[in-house]
Amino acid sequence: MNLYKIIKYLAFALGIIGVIFVLMVMAGDASAAESMGSNVLYITYTVLALAILLVLVYVVKGLFSGDIKKTLMTVGLFLAIIVVSFVLSSGTDLDLTPFTSKGLDITESTSKYVGAGLYAFYILAIVAIGSMVFSGAKNIFKK
Repeated sequence: MNLYKIIKYLAFALGIIGVIFVLMVMAGDASAAESMGSNVLYITYTVLALAILLVLVYVVKGLFSGDIKKTLMTVGLFLAIIVVSFVLSSGTDLDLTPFTSKGLDITESTSKYVGAGLYAFYILAIVAIGSMVFSGAKNIFKK
């Protein structure tokens, strides 16, 4: 039995377990729903861990079966975008007093990380849109 069939059966079984838990929460009283909610949360964590594990397995499998040079170049470009985003983000362009006065633990480093994430998102979105436009224009002029 190959890995795809195992994953398909595992997803089917987890789906059935999820439906059973949802029906139990909907049919039970409030206290049972709260305790069942924590069980559903544990199942969610388990499914997330399985999904991450399977993604890592397929990535490693793809690395060794494909062109590792292209993969490493792609990962390197992604890391370069992250570094550029972090350098562009200052973290001091936000007045943090309204947040700290409410008891939130937001520092300049937190603001810098959030800014870096936003810059990375913007750069990656521009690259994705640009590649789609380039691909579409290439196909139009090819015909």
